[in-house]
Amino acid sequence: MEASCLELALEGERLCKAGDFKAGVAFFEAAVQVGTEDLKTLSAIYSQLGNAYFYLKEYARALQFHKHDLLLARTIGDRMGEAKASGNLGNTLKVLGRFDEAVVCCQRHLDIAQEQGDKVGEARALYNIGNVYHAKGKQLSWNAAQDPGHLPPDVRETLRRASEFYERNLSLVKELGDRAAQGRAYGNLGNTHYLLGNFTEATTFHKERLAIAKEFGDKAAERRAYSNLGNAHIFLGRFDVAAEYYKKTLQLSRQLRDQAVEAQACYSLGNTYTLLQDYERAAEYHLRHLVIAQELADRVGEGRACWSLGNAYVSMGSPAQALTFAKKHLQISQEIGDRNGELTARMNVAQLQLALGRLTSPAAAEKPDLAGYEAQGARPKRTQRLSAETWDLLRLPLERSIPRAPSSDEECFFDLLSKFQSSRMDDQRCPLEEGQAGAAEATAAPIPEERAGQPSVTASPQTEEFFDLIASSQSRRLDDQRASVGSLPGLRITLNNVGHLRGDGDPQEPGDEFFNMLIKYQSSRIDDQRCPPPDVLPRGPTMPDEDFFTLIQRVQAKRMDEQRVDLAGSPEQEASGPPEPRQQCQPGAS
Repeated sequence: MEASCLELALEGERLCKAGDFKAGVAFFEAAVQVGTEDLKTLSAIYSQLGNAYFYLKEYARALQFHKHDLLLARTIGDRMGEAKASGNLGNTLKVLGRFDEAVVCCQRHLDIAQEQGDKVGEARALYNIGNVYHAKGKQLSWNAAQDPGHLPPDVRETLRRASEFYERNLSLVKELGDRAAQGRAYGNLGNTHYLLGNFTEATTFHKERLAIAKEFGDKAAERRAYSNLGNAHIFLGRFDVAAEYYKKTLQLSRQLRDQAVEAQACYSLGNTYTLLQDYERAAEYHLRHLVIAQELADRVGEGRACWSLGNAYVSMGSPAQALTFAKKHLQISQEIGDRNGELTARMNVAQLQLALGRLTSPAAAEKPDLAGYEAQGARPKRTQRLSAETWDLLRLPLERSIPRAPSSDEECFFDLLSKFQSSRMDDQRCPLEEGQAGAAEATAAPIPEERAGQPSVTASPQTEEFFDLIASSQSRRLDDQRASVGSLPGLRITLNNVGHLRGDGDPQEPGDEFFNMLIKYQSSRIDDQRCPPPDVLPRGPTMPDEDFFTLIQRVQAKRMDEQRVDLAGSPEQEASGPPEPRQQCQPGAS
């Protein structure tokens, strides 16, 4: 029986290391069914099962087994095991958006590591605490509705704490000579300063991250660094520099044969050239995005590409081509249930049809020949130039509804973008690959960095007595978890191990401060139990998680007068190149 349990567990570990987590879980679960009296073996199985379920995104099951591991470690007085389990619990709670509880667990990991003189464990715990504050700060910033360029004090403080723990982690891993960990710290420091609006500082950290990625030949990390540098330079107003970084991102994504990321790079380049008012290049990259989105059956990305192409053709004075893509955007929005997209598309189609009705030139009726636009095809051609009167009809609904501030064009752009400084592309999040050696190295089988924590929904209590009862019940459940050692799955209590298990009333049991702190934060979970968050449109693989380029249309609204003058200009003006890039603008003090 013992050999069978151990053999099953070892096979489960082998499968998980090979990336087959479903099969690995099956073997680990079978090992638990067989059971063992070896407490160390059982603890390892709990930890590996928790990690495997984490990879499978079954976070409730992951949480369950990491709790079993923590309870067993505390019961047998295994301090290092308790530190490991606490760190794993913290990472899982972070994914679930239970940030306060996650901080308690990660702090427990840090305290024990320092107590035991475990420098490596201390560095991991510091990194994990930084991750929790980082994730909490991102969620708070998404929900904030403040004046552009200003984060609420609690958000700034949370992100400042994240930066503080990343700095401590960086200092320690430098002392340990761990260059890979230094790269992760630099990347996350860059991401944190980006959220704080310290874009110049963010570029400094991302350049350090880039250098270490090149040192290790880590093309994936190098690609992420280039993408992050491009994002930061967008907010610095250096669109030309951002475009060069995005081109490097595109090149590496092709080397890595990652079509989804290639499409994201094309999307970023399309929007960057829109900011540079080079609409022909913008349309070229949006067409490449469209082709890949169609190949990957990404309807969300396809719809966004059509929307972007419609805007680009409007800017080039080609309403007939714009109408074709606006209609396609409308069709896709209806298919995927994107109500906002459908409303925007309907208004765009109506205005384009109205504008085309006033045109008499045969060029107004031409349709785009999509067959000629392959991923590497030629740039779209300009067609008829429109009058200022027709341009007024083509202005997007969003442009007409947004109140204009009396500030300059430059201020308008940065104010609008600053409001969404927390909106970041997928690569700016803590990546899965990097989390394996840092935030997730509390066990032999690393835990990955999550994509995003589920936001908690705040609602007013309707019956306080009812919620107090729930909180009291949850508190009792924690007590039950502490005391029910005999109910742990897979544990066979024998004469050989009974002496290592502390009794329920054993005065030698570790103090209750840790569990009391967790109970304190149970109330933070009540809001999640009251009502679910509203449904959101799923993200397509070719679209970044958070798309700050949706602000481009608002930026274009402020610059429409300038575009009208160009359209009504002479042929010599038409032949001129794109305008000079904006001068670099330093971010505001934070």
